[in-house]
Amino acid sequence: MSDKLVPANPVDVMVIRDITPNITTLSVPFLRFGRIEIGGRCTIVRMSGGGVLVFSPIALTPEAAAVVTRLGGENGVKYLVAPDIEHHIFLSEWLKAYPTARIIGPEGLAEKRAATKGKDPRVNVNDNFFAVLADNRSQPMREPQSIAPDFDADFGLVYFDMHPNKEIVLLYRPENILIEADLMFNLPAIEQYQRVDPTTRVGVPGHANLVNRIFQTVMRTQGNLVWARRFQWYFASSRDRARFNEGLSVVDSWPFEKIIPCHGETIEKDAKEVFRQVFAWHFASKKN
Repeated sequence: MSDKLVPANPVDVMVIRDITPNITTLSVPFLRFGRIEIGGRCTIVRMSGGGVLVFSPIALTPEAAAVVTRLGGENGVKYLVAPDIEHHIFLSEWLKAYPTARIIGPEGLAEKRAATKGKDPRVNVNDNFFAVLADNRSQPMREPQSIAPDFDADFGLVYFDMHPNKEIVLLYRPENILIEADLMFNLPAIEQYQRVDPTTRVGVPGHANLVNRIFQTVMRTQGNLVWARRFQWYFASSRDRARFNEGLSVVDSWPFEKIIPCHGETIEKDAKEVFRQVFAWHFASKKN
């Protein structure tokens, strides 16, 4: 059940930060499999035509609602983006508060939610999806995917349908900022654990959590990246590496200057170079 996956006290642990005047992030602690500190992050973006887009919704606290009001005004939430088949737990909560919001998600997510058969109180299996990104291996990754005129005006989109989690990656055009979920982590999750009592954490010194330590090494963007590259090469892209590489090339062609990931630290300096270093094997393979 989803209650085992999310913080029981989001108000007490949420870190709210303005990345730019148009983008605010909501960061919280999050344990994968109850043992790995990866953190979670929701990104709220002011849209040019009014309202906001919410990428990877987390708990809708009064503070989170205040961010929507500040950035979106009376237009509220225009779009709720479930960036992959894993990041969807709070869609229903947000849609109930903002019933005119349009849900965007990957193919298979609606079916995954329906499979809960109403047993998970956080998931309303009757929520309607406005746009479902289809697994279409005949469509070139470079071919633009249109959602709606107001969305297309502000965002570029690449859908990695071959990724195990089916990743939706966005470029916020007005400020050249890349927003993504599980395509690339940037651990450790320092900001996301900023308000957590250190003595309760599994990842602090003194806790014999080998799995957590290994995962932190694999999912980083600094230092020796051989394990990060191996993960991307042998796992994330293994289903269709050629198509995965094509998607990376499209993202690399975007003029992004910052990366906001769902897991780990926001990358605010040399973001394009960090991206290229993590996926260096993929870019090198295209040249050979």
